Amino acid sequence: MDQRLLDVLVCPVTKGPLIYDKNKQELVSKAARLAYPVRDGIPVMLEEEARRLAEDEYQ
Repeated sequence: MDQRLLDVLVCPVTKGPLIYDKNKQELVSKAARLAYPVRDGIPVMLEEEARRLAEDEYQ
């Protein structure tokens, strides 16, 4: 994932920062408690496509 892209992407729900999880291929929003998938190098920034984080993942 290109760092320049990560610098401009924000969570569509909270408008907060995202953390790239390379192993899971996800962009994580701790504030929204969501993980947005990255498919074929393209972030899918749709709330309905995001995975809810487990409690231990956002603390």
